[in-house]
Amino acid sequence: MVNSIPKNPDDSDPETRPLLAGIKNPDDCDLETQQILAGDAHFHRLGWKRLTIITIVEAIALGSLGLPSAFAAVGMVPGIILTVGIGLVAMYAGHIIGQVKLRYPQVAHYADVGHLLMGSWGSKLFVGSFVALLVCVIGSHTLTGAIAFRTIAQSESCSLIFSIVSAAILMLLAVPPSFAEIAILGYIDFASIVLAIGVTMVVTGIQGSGTSDWSAWPKSGLSFTAAIVAANNIVFAYSFAGCLPSFMEEMHTPKDYTKAMWWLGGVQIVIYTLTGSLIYAFVGQDVQSPALLSAGPLFSRVVFGIALPVIFISGSINTTVVCRYIHGKMYQKSVVRFINTPRGWVTWLSLVLFVTVIAWIIAEAIPIFSYLLSIISSLFVSGLSFYLPPVMWYVLLREGEWYEKHNLKTAMCNALVFVIGMIIFGCGTYASMAELIHAFQSGSIGKPFTCEA
Repeated sequence: MVNSIPKNPDDSDPETRPLLAGIKNPDDCDLETQQILAGDAHFHRLGWKRLTIITIVEAIALGSLGLPSAFAAVGMVPGIILTVGIGLVAMYAGHIIGQVKLRYPQVAHYADVGHLLMGSWGSKLFVGSFVALLVCVIGSHTLTGAIAFRTIAQSESCSLIFSIVSAAILMLLAVPPSFAEIAILGYIDFASIVLAIGVTMVVTGIQGSGTSDWSAWPKSGLSFTAAIVAANNIVFAYSFAGCLPSFMEEMHTPKDYTKAMWWLGGVQIVIYTLTGSLIYAFVGQDVQSPALLSAGPLFSRVVFGIALPVIFISGSINTTVVCRYIHGKMYQKSVVRFINTPRGWVTWLSLVLFVTVIAWIIAEAIPIFSYLLSIISSLFVSGLSFYLPPVMWYVLLREGEWYEKHNLKTAMCNALVFVIGMIIFGCGTYASMAELIHAFQSGSIGKPFTCEA
């Protein structure tokens, strides 16, 4: 064995499990113990079917809206290959993360893996990446909500007002702290995105009427940086891995996560491939990002109205994940972490407000959808969803040397995933920053925190 990290099956909640052991009649306990018992039960109600809905809702949201414009840049054939290929890689990496959670139950959130890999320094690094990723994703939902309201209203009002309203809705939907409760909204969310994309496909198909100028290969004059930004929009669509341990922590049978993972991966690949290829085929090189803008002035208002649930419900799930992590760490040794006391609710609501404000600032600072997704993919998704899972296998899951016969095939797969992740990180960061700087210099982006749309 290459690792000697202790694995304790009772470590999933080290402060609660010892207290709960041996309690036969909760009514005989003091008030605080009863609150702990109630809180523990409340946060362990998630089954694999609800997990599937939660992961689909969290994953299939804004990512799908950036795919047609990515296809327009790289071409139909490379677009389909990238969508399917990156999806399979993301599924494999997610499977590794789930295996780490099963072997080390004390991992309640992705950030906890950092301590297993690199001690206290690794813990700080993972916490920073995990929190930053989710806050940036919330920011992208804030931006999309503002675009949606601006499109629906067709108003001359200050665009800053729409972004504030968008952030406020995201904050309100993040108030329920349990994923089992949010899962109920997930059915509405999933229907919303499927219907919005479906209507966009039908409308663009009718409007196109065979006049589209789509191409099987990259468009003429495509620069390296523009191609990488387009590819990163596909990468962002598969950024679900960062939330997986947080969802598994609330499952009553965590090993069932594999069922949800296969459903999620299959549904994602099918929806993303159809969305990117069909809308691009119908609209051609003029396809916009988010893709719903391509339906025309009237129908864009309709489809954005249909898509409002997915914009805000999916975004609020990310708020819940990051706030649950921070709140749990702040009150690790207190009943307050269960958010079933007055103090628990006050601190929870304050934290949700704080995180939402930070996300709103990010949305205003980078007000172009495709660039924001690309930057998030390069800096955070590249690691959390791609090059870090292979490291987890090598350090935390591997049994014996990597070159032994039973490990060799897995080792090669993980090496490939690691290289893909590093390419996304290195090339993607350079390309995203270069394109963003060019956009500011050329005046195609308005000034942050102003009324400019």
